[in-house]
Amino acid sequence: MYAIFETGGKQYKAEKGNILQVEKLEGEAGDQVEFSRVLLIKDDKELKVGNPFLEGAKVIGRIRRQGRGRKIIVFKYRRRKNYRRKQGHRQYYTWVEVEDIIG
Repeated sequence: MYAIFETGGKQYKAEKGNILQVEKLEGEAGDQVEFSRVLLIKDDKELKVGNPFLEGAKVIGRIRRQGRGRKIIVFKYRRRKNYRRKQGHRQYYTWVEVEDIIG
């Protein structure tokens, strides 16, 4: 059984026991989180598709840790104009372990 849900403007595929890296969520490690914007649920027998979301469906998870991703380099450049700008960025992420899919 798996579900497709939306959080932080992105869509994720969740299966029970998976650990997902999602955009930063409020909460500490060990807190329970609930995602109610479920787009699709697939189990052994049937496929349920929302329009756009499924009523009453949710994905329940637990925050494993908060942290930041790898550093990326943002480099802007204009040829022949002596224009160069170098900037680094590290995005904040939350690692969530999927505990249950209700739907």
